[in-house]
Amino acid sequence: MQPGKLWGMRRLADAGDRFRMLAVDQRPPMKQLIAERRNADSAPYRDVCDVKALLVDALAPHASAVLLDPHYAYPAAIELVSPAQGLLLTLEDSIFEEKTRGRLSKAIDHWSVDKIKRIGGDAVKVLAWYRPDASPDVLAHQQDFVRRIGAECRRFDIPFLLELLVYPFPGEAEHTSDYVEDPAKRVDHVIESVETFAATEFGVDLYKLESPFPASTVPDPSDDDGSFQAGFDQLGRAAKRPWVMLSAGATPDAFRRILTYAYAAGASGYLAGRALWWEAFQAFPDLNNMRHQLATESIPYMQELNRLTHQLATPWTTSPGMLSRADLDVDGPRLRIEYPGMEAEWDTSQ
Repeated sequence: MQPGKLWGMRRLADAGDRFRMLAVDQRPPMKQLIAERRNADSAPYRDVCDVKALLVDALAPHASAVLLDPHYAYPAAIELVSPAQGLLLTLEDSIFEEKTRGRLSKAIDHWSVDKIKRIGGDAVKVLAWYRPDASPDVLAHQQDFVRRIGAECRRFDIPFLLELLVYPFPGEAEHTSDYVEDPAKRVDHVIESVETFAATEFGVDLYKLESPFPASTVPDPSDDDGSFQAGFDQLGRAAKRPWVMLSAGATPDAFRRILTYAYAAGASGYLAGRALWWEAFQAFPDLNNMRHQLATESIPYMQELNRLTHQLATPWTTSPGMLSRADLDVDGPRLRIEYPGMEAEWDTSQ
């Protein structure tokens, strides 16, 4: 790996090379609930900041890394993140363009890989909506979006974490623009999406993946006839690099089951938000009650997931095809000379 990417990956992981990452970059779901509770057209900025700061303060001590957004979470909570933890920052705008056969993603305006690196980020996180059966123009746009970010992450030598989500088209029964799991998603769409972006041209270092099956349909592993584990195994083979599971609004029980399958398939941890804190968030605007529920429900649940991760997850450094050493095949005295500048192209074949 590029040395900066390697260092960033190490910063995100715990001492056992597993990822226990807290997501607090959510915008639409959080803002929608706050606006409803305030009986307002939009969520007050200070309310969103207060909630995110509370989540970081309560839950970050139990995470190996924290994912923040530049609008609310970073300004409100960066001082609550320990310098011993990894820091991810989101790059994609939560607003996307909906077309007849697909969604077009874009970066947050006035925000970039360069700024994430300079502001102290250890990694860049990007969510790309993707369906293999979208229209050709949508597929080209989404692939170019990811490819350009991957190139910038290589240029600035920072890990690129890609999140992929399939979604319903307008007119389909389950269509919604909300950030929720598509209950009608197809396993082959999830797998094919991952296979597409496993190509080295996209520069992905770490995947944040959804369950190949709708969360509510995933049974306890003891009740699986083998078909569900086979789907997760296929997901792991498609990634060809370290990967973690996202919660996508799954219930705590469902996410626990999903992690068990994912870890058996080679996942190296989780990057989760709502499965950890959504139930406590229902107490808003009573922040004291919310803090109490985080302490009595969310933290014990997170500790349970951490034990499961320690026991079953695959260290990212031993993931198939992973080279956990820096690409520094130069003599020590010549490092400052031969270490590539930002204009250089890196070999991404490994």
